[in-house]
Amino acid sequence: MKTIYEKSITVLGSTGSVGTQALDVARSHNIKVDAISGARSVSKLEEQIREFKPNVCAVLFEDAAKDLKLRVADTGCKVISGKDAIVDTAGAGKSDSVINSITGEAGLAPSIAVIESGVTLSLANKETIVCAGEIVNRLAKKNKVRILPVDSEHSAIFQCIANSRHEDIKSLWLTASGGPFYGKTREDLSGITPEMALAHPTWKMGPKITVDSATLMNKGFEVIEARYLFDVTGDKIKVVVHPESIVHSMVEYIDNAVIAQLSCPDMRLCVQYALSYPNRCEGTLKPLDLTEISALTFKKPDYDTFKLLKLAYRVLEKGGNLGAALNGANERAVALFFEKKISFTDIMDLVWEAVDKTEYIKDPDLEDIYNTDIQSRSMVDRLLRS
Repeated sequence: MKTIYEKSITVLGSTGSVGTQALDVARSHNIKVDAISGARSVSKLEEQIREFKPNVCAVLFEDAAKDLKLRVADTGCKVISGKDAIVDTAGAGKSDSVINSITGEAGLAPSIAVIESGVTLSLANKETIVCAGEIVNRLAKKNKVRILPVDSEHSAIFQCIANSRHEDIKSLWLTASGGPFYGKTREDLSGITPEMALAHPTWKMGPKITVDSATLMNKGFEVIEARYLFDVTGDKIKVVVHPESIVHSMVEYIDNAVIAQLSCPDMRLCVQYALSYPNRCEGTLKPLDLTEISALTFKKPDYDTFKLLKLAYRVLEKGGNLGAALNGANERAVALFFEKKISFTDIMDLVWEAVDKTEYIKDPDLEDIYNTDIQSRSMVDRLLRS
């Protein structure tokens, strides 16, 4: 089995928060980068091409690709454009691992392509599982592909479970920072601006996921993701608010022992573990000094004020196409919030109502998933106009 130093990777969404941190890991461990992808951050893509020398760079928007192609004509990197180009890059099968850090439902098709190529999928795009967990698991089993979690919480659970027997697991405990507004009432939240929502207390993340953390929608997505990644029912998945973000998640066993994974909050550790698995490599990141921490606190979530977490459990219980509806409605509502067309609390209300009005499909195929995504976004717009 190859060590982390011998592996090659593809990084989808290389200009985003997780993508740039994945390349930090590649830099630290001299990992070969075969391919990268981005949307329109031309200058950042040029920097990455010149440093990491990938063979291919897939760019979502054609105008950005044309600009980039001119800038890197001397490098030998092939620049391609469009959604299909990103999917083709994902499924090329030339890397040892593909890190999917694309934001939102746009990451689903590339994840499917990776799985069908037979390459290990290091997954930071939780929407892949939220929208199509059953389908993704079936494909992964069929193609004998391992999905390694890159989210800090799921990476923590993966490490805590290790070689434990599945039947010995009593509960999975997902920790949540609580976001910047934990403890506030619904009335307090009504005046929250996008700028206020982007001030996350502990994690450095992209703007969309930062807002999702503030509404606790992100934690709801992680509850759904945990169900499919670790094959447990919703009643065994618990959420606890832990503002310090030192304990990243815990596994409780049937003998009431609890095993936790602790580290300084840094996504690069999760990426590094996914790439070095099943081994570990020497740490290059800040070590955790427990003597510097005055206290670790744990509190119950407020399911009434932050009702999208409650909605996620309901969606998980019913399954079908509702995960796609939940994600699509949330993506649209968050976009409207950034455009200052709706309030912070409107996000939660619109998503709840859009999911309520979704036509339920018990056993959806991929086409059903994509259609549900489109319909749920349109539903949010219709609800806003009504």
